[in-house]
Amino acid sequence: MFEKHGPEGYKTPLPGIRMKTVCYGERTLMTEFVLERASTLPVHSHPYEQTGYLVKGHIRLRIGDQEQDVRPGDGWCIPSGVEHGAKILEDSVAIEVFSPVREDYLPR
Repeated sequence: MFEKHGPEGYKTPLPGIRMKTVCYGERTLMTEFVLERASTLPVHSHPYEQTGYLVKGHIRLRIGDQEQDVRPGDGWCIPSGVEHGAKILEDSVAIEVFSPVREDYLPR
């Protein structure tokens, strides 16, 4: 399956955070997050394993009891069930892959 990038399909789940499912298969789902400076992703957990890569910007990411400043080219992996959250320090773009597929992120 191929997907072309375009301006349509973005959702705003929280103020300053836009997201769009890029593509998905039977076991994984890839999402682009566009994050505005000074926004916050509250601490939360879910049953999905989540791996990510920062394309641009600067965020402070908390995974469990560890916190790290993340810059372009840095990656992360959040195990299933582990609490995590982020503070957006600069306008940023992140790509994240979830497994298994998040039904709530599937395009409608």
